[in-house]
Amino acid sequence: MIYDITRRIQPKLAVWPGDTPFSFEHVTRKSEGSAINLTTLTLSAHTGTHADAPYHYADDGAHPADLPLEKYIGPAHVATIERREGGIVPADFEGHDLSGLQRLLIHTWVSEGPDEVWPENFPYPTVALIDWLAEQGAVLLGVDMPSVDDFTSKTLECHHRLRQHGIVNLETLKFAGVPDGRYELIALPLKLDGVCGSPVRAILRAI
Repeated sequence: MIYDITRRIQPKLAVWPGDTPFSFEHVTRKSEGSAINLTTLTLSAHTGTHADAPYHYADDGAHPADLPLEKYIGPAHVATIERREGGIVPADFEGHDLSGLQRLLIHTWVSEGPDEVWPENFPYPTVALIDWLAEQGAVLLGVDMPSVDDFTSKTLECHHRLRQHGIVNLETLKFAGVPDGRYELIALPLKLDGVCGSPVRAILRAI
């Protein structure tokens, strides 16, 4: 069985306040006599479900074209937590079997909200959680929130700590209807150069 954990990209999809919303326009239309329908897209690199590239928060960071693809494919654990706001810590995962953890996908209340509404006061990972993930040997952290840092953060400590540990991240995933457990994750960023992130089509395959 395959679960699609990608948010649908459409003009009403909520984006980070001040960011560029998704839009498209037809360059040609068959209904107007053209041989083809051709569209042009306008969107932020962080529209919907996406992979951050280190260049997003560090001038010397990698672009999506240079991200290690092997980290975006492989065993992953989906874990639902009850925390509704504030920092997510290792204790929030008590009761979950995360043995052999390589990729952690955090399911919060944000997944159950409408894609068109910006989530207020979403929870976020802490540096302590990221250090714990590194101790487990994790290579990827995926969240259903818009960021792995607090919405008000200006220093982006968690982004930087992930990079320090060599852990890549996915943001704005959607786990509605996905049971907790172990899956195979496939969520490849596009081979984009010079930009700060990439939309992904993220899926989980039951194993």
